[in-house]
Amino acid sequence: MIKFIGAAIWICAVTIGAVVYAFQSSGTKADAAAAATPPPLLGGLDYVKTAVISVPVMKDRGIEGYFLARFVYTAEQANLRKLSVPADTLITDQVYSFLFANPAIDFSQPKEMDLDAFRHGIRDSVNARIGEPIISEVMIEQMDFLSKSEIRANSGRGLPAAAPATPAPAPAPAAH
Repeated sequence: MIKFIGAAIWICAVTIGAVVYAFQSSGTKADAAAAATPPPLLGGLDYVKTAVISVPVMKDRGIEGYFLARFVYTAEQANLRKLSVPADTLITDQVYSFLFANPAIDFSQPKEMDLDAFRHGIRDSVNARIGEPIISEVMIEQMDFLSKSEIRANSGRGLPAAAPATPAPAPAPAAH
């Protein structure tokens, strides 16, 4: 009986020793592998979509139409959390400022618009306002210009009025 109890204690001690050794050796291998692998080039950046931004385009006579855009910007999540104002709000404000500060932008001639200058201008002005280069890149996901006439046509107000319906003729009386 004593040999049986001795064997059981020996088996428990060996099992506990093996488990402790396995945990210690796996932890050092994982730490060494993490230290040896360099971080990916752009692995720390998050891609964040903005809501659709609608900016009225004003000319001499008043509102000519609306500029609609949705942007995607890249930034490190840790830096975005540091901001006291959401980055979406800053980008929206800079789009308004850029479009109102550049009245020469003509959306009826989209081929003449320099999209790279537009994207870089927004990124640079947001980063200048923050005081640090937080926004890495601004990309355009969607960009449209709707004139007042297109908006009216789409809403139904620009369609000609329908002719009034004529009443259907009364049925003839049935003969007996």
